[in-house]
Amino acid sequence: MNTLWEPFSFTFFRNGLVVATLAGALCGLIGTYVVLRSMSFIGHGLSHAIFGGFVASSLVGVNYLLGAGLWGLASALAIGAVTRRRPIGSDAAIGVITTASFALGLVLGDVFRGPRESFDAALFGSILGVSGRDVASVAGVSAAAIVVVFLAYRRLLFATFDPDVAAVSGVHTARVDALLMVVLATSILVTLKVVGVTLLAATLVIPATVARMLTNSFSQMLWLATGIGAFCGFVGMILSYHLNWKSGPTIVLVGTVLFCFALTVGGRRGRSQVAHLGHVG
Repeated sequence: MNTLWEPFSFTFFRNGLVVATLAGALCGLIGTYVVLRSMSFIGHGLSHAIFGGFVASSLVGVNYLLGAGLWGLASALAIGAVTRRRPIGSDAAIGVITTASFALGLVLGDVFRGPRESFDAALFGSILGVSGRDVASVAGVSAAAIVVVFLAYRRLLFATFDPDVAAVSGVHTARVDALLMVVLATSILVTLKVVGVTLLAATLVIPATVARMLTNSFSQMLWLATGIGAFCGFVGMILSYHLNWKSGPTIVLVGTVLFCFALTVGGRRGRSQVAHLGHVG
């Protein structure tokens, strides 16, 4: 029993546990919209785009939250504009914007010989290195995201399931889309240290997908995904300490186990739910 509670005696672990739980809940909440809007590729790409801003801000000595935040915000708005207008295939345009930003970050790191440890942490996560300021940042963004979802609940719901009718009904879908992209970019930014760029897409998609297999109700899916994300973060952190595994991959593996369990227990219904993620009422 003492071994089980041992990690809680360390400040770095307590900070990491709080951040992992909050980040998991935040990604589960925002991931619901990402999954239902078939934006999984955007979530994946945006995390890579933000990495470019992270590297650039590190090299010029700007706070990474500010530098990467502005970079990510610009990328998010550009992605939103491309997705709405579709002058070319949206997937292709998103791929160009995000991978170009990611590649630029890698090249800048090589050219200017930036702090390799810092870049690796952004790529693969370094949750045990989080500070009290990081905890406050994730908590603040999580609270802000909940407020946005609460205040814009009906507009987000309408724009998610029937954007054409929403626009005719007076909902400014462009503004709603931009708001969602800003929240998504900010969420990715503050959770970067938890699982890193390479695994962020999974933390956005898995909790929402599991929740979708468990309910047909949008409101239930929203809060269920939030709870599943928090559970994955909490359990994943504890397991990573005792198994001596990296925290980010462990968190994702916990979510993957839940996905497999829900898929197995749900049987045909669960597989049908996954196949029709865009149809939920």
